[in-house]
Amino acid sequence: MSSEQKPTPDTAPGTSDAEPRPTRLTVAAALAALEGLALVAGGAYMLVMGLTGHPDDRSQAVTGGVTLIVLALLPLLAARGLLLRRGWSRGPAIITQIMALPVAYNLLQADSLAIPGGIALAVVAVAALVLIVNPETTKALGITGPGGVREPK
Repeated sequence: MSSEQKPTPDTAPGTSDAEPRPTRLTVAAALAALEGLALVAGGAYMLVMGLTGHPDDRSQAVTGGVTLIVLALLPLLAARGLLLRRGWSRGPAIITQIMALPVAYNLLQADSLAIPGGIALAVVAVAALVLIVNPETTKALGITGPGGVREPK
């Protein structure tokens, strides 16, 4: 038995180091990470303001902040999985974008500064969805067609 550790590959099984990660996949991961970081920031703000400010209902503000921080795990884990070319990460990434669309719609219905936020969120969600379902991204993640058959080139 050797005491030397063998390095682990950075790519998913079935992919080679000769194949670079597609730019679409990297951008999709970056957009998912951006959404996750925005959720963490919003949750931290709600949590701090709930604890130090004067909210109408302190427990509701704290619960909302903790909930946003926990929800941030989904896009952050999806972003990491996309960067590492893990096939499982496509599902959480798509779910994140689908959940973002109604939030963007609600922000667009407001008569306030939330409208630019709704526009930005809608653009990011639609762009990420397009990038995630792209055939090049699907191939890079090692996702096969129905019945485990690889898509023809």
